[in-house]
Amino acid sequence: MAFEVTPLPYEDTALAPAVSAETLSYHHGKHHKAYIDKTNTAIEGTDHADKSLIEVISAARGSDQGLFNNSAQSWNHGFYWHSMAADGGEPTDELKSMIDDSFGSVDELKSQLQERGAGHFASGWVWLAEKGGKLTIEETHDGDTLADKDGVNPLLVIDLWEHAYYLDHQNARPAYLKAVTENKLNWSFASENLTRGSTWSYNS
Repeated sequence: MAFEVTPLPYEDTALAPAVSAETLSYHHGKHHKAYIDKTNTAIEGTDHADKSLIEVISAARGSDQGLFNNSAQSWNHGFYWHSMAADGGEPTDELKSMIDDSFGSVDELKSQLQERGAGHFASGWVWLAEKGGKLTIEETHDGDTLADKDGVNPLLVIDLWEHAYYLDHQNARPAYLKAVTENKLNWSFASENLTRGSTWSYNS
């Protein structure tokens, strides 16, 4: 089973000015595609060929760094595209209640996502996740992922690699984080992930 690049769930202009169509053309059309292509090449004709992407990630973790990096980055990017929207709406009552319990308010959660993302050293990802019935902000470095982590249900993610924001914001990662968290987080997607209670499945 060959994996495919997740189609953008919106027009390529939908996230501007936080994320421009030009950035999406490179980030989605080239970077994400490269990870998918390398994953497909690596699993072709192997025992991994019929596995889900999360199963490939889990099998490669700690044993095949190249396959792990490419498969995890493939999943992370698919999740990232869905974590944003032109109009992300509002959290459901259940999600908002959990946000209030863990962070005090939606605005405070946004501030903490911005702070954690800006303070993250080098490349990686900043996540909103559910663990043990509570919400938490998690960070993963480089190509690491929460996709196969037991007991963790990722709800949203923001890409911290430079190619996610350099064309639009140069090296000002805080400006990118503010633009995404203030206006483009897909609360509908986060609410669906919370209700689902299990990790989002990458659609091949």
